Formats: sequence, structure tokens, C-alpha cells
Amino acid sequence: MQEQFSPVRSTRHSPYSIVPSSDQKPLVSLIAPAFNEALILQDNLSFLCDYMRSLESEYDWEIVIVNDGSRDETGRLAQEFARTHSNVRVLHHRVNRGLGQALKTGFSGAKGDYVVVVDLDLSYCPEHIGLLLKKIQDTQAGVVVASPYMSGGRVSNVPWLRRELSVWANRFLSIAAKRNLSTLTGMVRVYDAEFLRSLNLRSNGMEINPELIHKAFLLGTKVEEIPAHLNWRMQKSQPQPQQRKSSLSSSAKLLRHTWEIFFSGFLLRPVIFFIVPSVLFFLMSLYANAWVLVHCFTQYQRLAQDTRFPDATEAVALAFAQAPHTFFIGGTTLMLAIQLFSLGIVSVQNKSYFEELFYLGTAIYKRNSEK
Repeated sequence: MQEQFSPVRSTRHSPYSIVPSSDQKPLVSLIAPAFNEALILQDNLSFLCDYMRSLESEYDWEIVIVNDGSRDETGRLAQEFARTHSNVRVLHHRVNRGLGQALKTGFSGAKGDYVVVVDLDLSYCPEHIGLLLKKIQDTQAGVVVASPYMSGGRVSNVPWLRRELSVWANRFLSIAAKRNLSTLTGMVRVYDAEFLRSLNLRSNGMEINPELIHKAFLLGTKVEEIPAHLNWRMQKSQPQPQQRKSSLSSSAKLLRHTWEIFFSGFLLRPVIFFIVPSVLFFLMSLYANAWVLVHCFTQYQRLAQDTRFPDATEAVALAFAQAPHTFFIGGTTLMLAIQLFSLGIVSVQNKSYFEELFYLGTAIYKRNSEK
């Protein structure tokens, strides 16, 4: 289909843009990744279009659908929908390449001043789009996240285990990032397009969402949140065969996602993966070595009953014969504590070097992209 949008224009003041604002309305690009969404695709796209029409007094808009190698009719149905809507485009992956690559494809194809990522199942209702756009304009942030876990947010129809794992995963990442954010894994967000264009993203899976937050922090970019309502009503109403098929792969997805969360936490703050265990091992070594001293002193006192000045090494040998496990545990945990603490110091140094290289690489990447 013919694309009817002009090249990217900067129509509002942005901390990333040097182009003065004009009387034009900002262009909003909605990125909608789609993988096997044939059952809900056209109805939910219609809902999104209807809502975006209600914002046309404030924004121009486009929807970029990324068909990520769907095996059902998603690609064909999306293309049919786009033929009847001039501001809807479809980008296709021939095979499934993961959420991260789908988002990167959408970002590269977006022409807007603001880029909003939406979930096609509408687990966040379309009204969140307007709230996200208002927040990013009011705060001049680089990223605004729809957060169901902050004060004022809500979660509905999400299985208890999945909800608790998500809550604790986000708490873990918030601690790792040393930031007061409630949601770092959420996909539904709005980005300043100039900020997005300054990044070279590497993730191909769901870990792209923490990666974007991490790189925003490295660049000193403001990240904001709005209270959101996450409602899995569509998942509850899916046909039974699809539910059974989904349950078969849910365990594998959960394990993979758990690993991605831990890896993202390591990237955000690697020192905690070394310093915290080193402290625990050091405390264990203190306890075990205290018992080593107790055993040695006891044996020395026994030897002193027969000899006025007994050999201290003999007392140690007798103590080792009596309780060799305390010597082994005390020595091993102390060595582990020292090694992990040393690795923690090295990780802090390496992270500092990485941040310096990242600043330099981002500046070079942005300059080359503008040529």
C-alpha cells in the first residue's frame, strides 16, 4: 500500500531535539507487535483506530503493525485492514524473531514524534494511550511506562502465581537499578522518538523492555510512570484449544522469562551478584572459624594439664582431628568470600568502563544516524 506520511518531523520541544516547535500537531506512532493474533486482530485494531480518532484534535497518528512470523492468518488480516486505513501499515517478519526484534522493526519504521507500544490483546485499554502522551508532554521525559504495580495501579484476571512473579521480578529490577520505579518489564509505554533514535538496541526477546530502561538511566534520561490497569479479560475469554496449547508452553516461557529477569538485573547492577553472596559466605566463615578457635582452645587447655607450655600446633592438630568439618567449612567459605568480593570490585570497575564506552558509542551512533 502507498504510505501517505512525510518524513519524520519534530513538532514539539524535546530534550533530544534542536528543531523549534511549530504549529503542526505531533505525530504519534503506535507500534503493535502481532504473533498469531488472528482471532482478535481486526476487532482490536478497530478499537485502537476509534480511540485515536478521538485524539485527532491534538495528534496526528499512525499504527505500525509488526507481524512477527505468525503461523495463522494474522499477516493477511492485518494487510486487509491496512488497505482500508491509510494511516495503518504492516511490516512482516518471515519467521518469528521474538518481541525484541519486533519492537526494533517497529521503531525503525515509525515516523512519529512519539512512539507508543501497545499490546494487541488490549490488556491495557486504549485510554492509557492518551494518559501516556499527556504525561510525556507534561514532564518532557524520554520514557513513560504504564505501571499496574505503582500506587493507583490495578491488576485484574491475572493468575495469582503469574501476578506475584511479575511483582517480585519488578521489585528485584528496581532494587538492581537503584531507582524508584514499580514496573521495568512492562511493554506498554510511550517513548520520545528522538531518544529512541539515539539507541542501538541488542535484545531480541522480552528483555528489551528492561534494556530500554537501563539505557535511559545510563544516558540520564527521565523515566516516568502512570498508574495503569492490567486486565487479562481477553486471555480469560480465549477458545479452549488455544488455552490448552498455551498452557503446554507456559512453563518453558516462565523459566526463560525468569532467566531474562536475572540477566537484566545483572546488567543493571552486577555488583550485588558478587557482594551479597560474599557477605553471606563471610558470615558463614566467621561462624565456622569461631568454632575452630573454640576447638583449638579446648585442646590447648587439655594439653596444658599435662605440659606447662604445650605446643600450639599440636592443639590445632588435635582440634582438626576432632572436628575437621569446621576447618574445611571455615577455610572454604572465607576463600569464597574473598574471591566474590574481589569480583564485585572488578564488576564495579567494568561497569564504569562500560558506561563511558556507552556514552561514546551512543554519541557516535547518533551522529552517524543523522548523516
